[in-house]
Amino acid sequence: MKKPRLIAAVFISGLLGAIAFLAFSLPNHGESVVPPADPVWAEVRWPFGMDEWGKGRAFQCTAAYCGTGVSLYIRSKLGSCNCTTGVASDDDLDRMSDFALVGGGVSPVGDGQEVKIGWMKGRSRAYSLRTNKSDKSVVSIVFNDHCDMIATTLVHSAKRSATSETAGMEFLNSEFILHWAEIELGI
Repeated sequence: MKKPRLIAAVFISGLLGAIAFLAFSLPNHGESVVPPADPVWAEVRWPFGMDEWGKGRAFQCTAAYCGTGVSLYIRSKLGSCNCTTGVASDDDLDRMSDFALVGGGVSPVGDGQEVKIGWMKGRSRAYSLRTNKSDKSVVSIVFNDHCDMIATTLVHSAKRSATSETAGMEFLNSEFILHWAEIELGI
């Protein structure tokens, strides 16, 4: 083989390799993210109607793993976060939370705390349901990437458990959820 043909073949092979690498490494915004086959958090149908934020994703964790039955609702809210400060205070968290999904009547149990989900920062805070006479409680976790945010609501079927909150934070930091967040946020 002559030298110019060899150089051309090497160049074309390298170019095809680069294209293949980019095709598999960049997020495909049309793809769906499929949960693991044997999850601790099982995906269930979104139980709420359509609103201005659209539908999100819903997951459940059993009491055997989470200490109590927990439902986790998560969805993106693009362009709705303060681009400079993000979710910087409990007031920001209260305003950005998805309390309408659980009936709206909540009372904070204490102060919120800072959280880190993947590359994003935000806050979490526990609440009791005012409209419910049971021991149900809610934890709101809101985090952002620049001007876009993701609102997560953990609803405990019984009294709040530290185990369930730890399991929820681990799930939010899982490769599955972080990949979903990249797609939702267009990263």
